[in-house]
Amino acid sequence: MSATASQLSTAMPASSAYCCYEGLFDEMVELAKSPGKRSKSMIESLLSMPSARLAELWSRADVMFRRMGATFNVYSEQRGVERILPFDPIPRIIDAESWTELEAGLIQRVRALNAFIGDVYGEGAIMNDGVVPRDLVLGCPQFRREAAGICPPLGNFMMVAGIDLVRGPDGRFFVLEDNVRTPSGVSYVLENRVVMTRLMPDLIRAAGVRSVEHYPADLLQSLREMAPRQNARPTIALLTPGPFNSAFFEHVFLSQQMGIEMVEGQDLLCMEHKLYMKTVHGLRQVDVLYRRIDDDFLDPLVFRPDSFLGVAGLTSVLRAGNAALANGIGTGVADDKAIYAYTPAIIRYYLAEAPILPIVETYLMRDPEIRDEVLSHIDRYVIKPTGESGGYGVVIGPHASEKELEETRTRVLHDPANFIAQPMLNLSVHPTIIFNAAGVPCLEPRRIDLRPFVLLGAKPRVLPGGLTRVALREGSMIVNSSQGGGSKDTWVVET
Repeated sequence: MSATASQLSTAMPASSAYCCYEGLFDEMVELAKSPGKRSKSMIESLLSMPSARLAELWSRADVMFRRMGATFNVYSEQRGVERILPFDPIPRIIDAESWTELEAGLIQRVRALNAFIGDVYGEGAIMNDGVVPRDLVLGCPQFRREAAGICPPLGNFMMVAGIDLVRGPDGRFFVLEDNVRTPSGVSYVLENRVVMTRLMPDLIRAAGVRSVEHYPADLLQSLREMAPRQNARPTIALLTPGPFNSAFFEHVFLSQQMGIEMVEGQDLLCMEHKLYMKTVHGLRQVDVLYRRIDDDFLDPLVFRPDSFLGVAGLTSVLRAGNAALANGIGTGVADDKAIYAYTPAIIRYYLAEAPILPIVETYLMRDPEIRDEVLSHIDRYVIKPTGESGGYGVVIGPHASEKELEETRTRVLHDPANFIAQPMLNLSVHPTIIFNAAGVPCLEPRRIDLRPFVLLGAKPRVLPGGLTRVALREGSMIVNSSQGGGSKDTWVVET
């Protein structure tokens, strides 16, 4: 969409009335029914915007994002092709009471998953007790035997987590999946807020929206707390695979915001079980490495020998306790989609607490009886490969063609352990600016999810809100940017 706000406004109606769809949980409409006067007046203001105002907001936001260069790469496209992440200026609003419960549930979940990782690479008590099947853990594609025996500072195997949440037809939040390897997207949270602060400064102040600007400082502090050396100013670096990575914008953004060096593998070396960074003044010992590359590329002496992205000897440095890695090697075992099915039991096992946040009911296709039942009614389920991310490989049964279902059935039968099935959850929707066939903007409901970010340093820290992703295509359930999705600013407000 390239038309300017002034060009569009000449053909616009005076108002863009919003109509929610029957049978869907519309978050903004439902929040408007709450007794809070502040939220109600704010929502009425947002939903009553005329089309000219919507066009102005969309156009100004688009210009700002292009100037900031907030981009992402799609792996399936030609190298070097960047896209601006689509942004919708209508904010997603979460009331303070709901957020308090979410925050408690997120901290509980991250603590339990961290304990699980430490146990898996340590004594293996949860497997010995039969709570999680041993063969499921050891057969997980993200399980790394090389991580066994590594004891990170503070016992924090994962320090940054992005937990994907969805809201069902009854308004309850569910955990959809965990991202505890190299979770991305927080830079868009911060840039979204910068844009919205310029677009709607008065509304943000009046609503008492909680700040997100302190995240880089919280991340830096959490990394400092992980430093194994007793040093008032530990050396921290961010390891990036380089400019062709889909999240390279975020790597640059976070390194600049924290004031730390961004390095590639060629900038590092290991000597005498210590990690060093090459500088113009000579070698400088690195205390904490915030890595944004996958396990397989971290250490060519231990993992892929053809990798030029990591640094030879890093695993030995970690084992010697002379540096910390965030997140640690092998943390992906905790965000495997098959392990996800056991997370309520994991929380009970390590914390002796009932899970605060429910998960979506999940069936493992490796079980013959469950597999037969699911495949006989495959059109009712969402089928997901356990090792994929970004929405790739997901087949939504109720929306799939007969050919797609048959191909999925064949793939599952060929490698059942690689798939899970979940009943389709009709995601909540939110008003979103959509341009109709005539190029006129209006508000239409679109499905959304939420990725909050949790930091685990000396104490847990949760970013208020998180990244709200929106499926911009009508009827779509896939919100990932790589699949045509966009994002919204997330406002945690006092009602």
